[in-house]
Amino acid sequence: MAASARPGPGVGELVLLEKLLGLPKGNKYGVQGERKVPVLQTNNGPGLTGLMTIAAHLVKQAKKDQLLGCTAEEKAVVQQWLEYRVTHVDGGSSKEDTRIILKDLNVYLEDKVYLAGNIFTLADILMYYGLHHVMVDLTVQEKEKYLNVSRWFNHIQHYPGVRQHLSNVIFIKNRLYTNAH
Repeated sequence: MAASARPGPGVGELVLLEKLLGLPKGNKYGVQGERKVPVLQTNNGPGLTGLMTIAAHLVKQAKKDQLLGCTAEEKAVVQQWLEYRVTHVDGGSSKEDTRIILKDLNVYLEDKVYLAGNIFTLADILMYYGLHHVMVDLTVQEKEKYLNVSRWFNHIQHYPGVRQHLSNVIFIKNRLYTNAH
C-alpha cells in the first residue's frame, strides 16, 4: 500500500501532537486511500497506519503514557473516545451529523472536566483538534446551546501547548440579554 504525497487533516494534527509532546521533528508522514488515512514511515519495519495508532505511538515515544489513561477504566474510556473521534467526528459530514455529535458530547460532559473524567488525555487533545473547525463556525447561540461542550473546548484550547497555531475560539462569558428590566 503506497502512501500518497499530499497530507490529509490527520497528518497536521499529528505534527501538532508531536510538538505538544516535545518530540523532535523529522517523522515522515503520508496518507493512503480516499479517506486520506495518515501513515507514519518508520525506520524499522512497516509503516504505522491510522490517526489513533500513530498518536498512541507518539505518546509512548514521548514517555507520556499517562495521556493514554492510568487505570484500566481510564484507558478504556480514552480508547472509546479515540474510536468515536475516527468513526463519528471524522466520518460525519452533514450538519445533522455535527448536531448529533455536539448533542452527545454535551450530555456526556455534563458532569466531567475531561473526556476521561478528571484527567487530561490524548482523547481530549484529538477530539479538540477534530472539533476545532466545527467550533469556529458555531454561532454564539449554538455555543450556548452546547454549553458543556463549549466549557470543555475552551478549557482544552487554553491547556498549555494544545492550541498552537489554531485560531482561538471566542466564548462570551456573560449573557448579552437578561430578563431583568
